[in-house]
Amino acid sequence: MRKLRQYTVICLSNEGYEASLEKRKIYIAFSDNDADKHGLMRIVDESGEDYLYPAKLFTQVELPPRVHRAVLNAA
Repeated sequence: MRKLRQYTVICLSNEGYEASLEKRKIYIAFSDNDADKHGLMRIVDESGEDYLYPAKLFTQVELPPRVHRAVLNAA
């Protein structure tokens, strides 16, 4: 099984997904080539599970390594 790359994103809009996403919150995303082809991102949401959401709702952010590790460990 291949390991998926994890990265951090910020939710810019939760329109249509108010129960699952919070605006301005940092989320963990996973690389997913199939989702990318359809304009989607695989995001770990408020339930703690990963789901596909429209990519336009998020922007990728580069965090300092120490902060990035802390965010990934907090999930």
